[in-house]
Amino acid sequence: MNIVIVDDHPLVREGLSAVITMEEDMNLIGEASNGDEAITLVARMNPDIALVDLRLANTSGLEIIQSCKGSSPNCKYIILTSSAERADFRQAREVGVDGYVLKDAFPEELLSAIRLVYRGRKYYDPGMVDFMMSKEENNEHIEQLTPREFEVLRALGEGLNNKEIAKKLFITEYTVKKHVSQVLAKLELADRTQAALYAREKRVTA
Repeated sequence: MNIVIVDDHPLVREGLSAVITMEEDMNLIGEASNGDEAITLVARMNPDIALVDLRLANTSGLEIIQSCKGSSPNCKYIILTSSAERADFRQAREVGVDGYVLKDAFPEELLSAIRLVYRGRKYYDPGMVDFMMSKEENNEHIEQLTPREFEVLRALGEGLNNKEIAKKLFITEYTVKKHVSQVLAKLELADRTQAALYAREKRVTA
């Protein structure tokens, strides 16, 4: 499959390129760093997949996708973003993106998303989906949690320790500790035991 990357950060493009070019079934055919370059690139190369940053320096990735759909309706679009905002996710779905992947995703997750989208399926980051579908959307404390923090809270509710959470979420134990601290602070809880009880009470466990 032919893929293009749209991102205004050279290091991000380089990282994505390194991941994609290692795969035999993926062919990186172009990169763009702004809206005008992206629209021209997609129209000229007619890729199968376009990986598009949600927020570029002077424009929105969603605006780029809307512009490109007219000239390249067969191309499938995957948003790559650091944003865990509900509004961004909702707007992306309204625009009709084929995928939504957070930039802290594991490389294997991104590759799986690309392949699923190429085969005609939608892929939305599991953390975002769980976050959006939480029964506690009206709880202002839970709304403060990012999708990753929400996943950590759920794992705490399952009784997992930091090492087990790190393995489950494909992140380091150091990152888990940071997320746990943020969860406790945002939910105004004293320790992970309270967090586990809170998760069970609010039914955020799997």
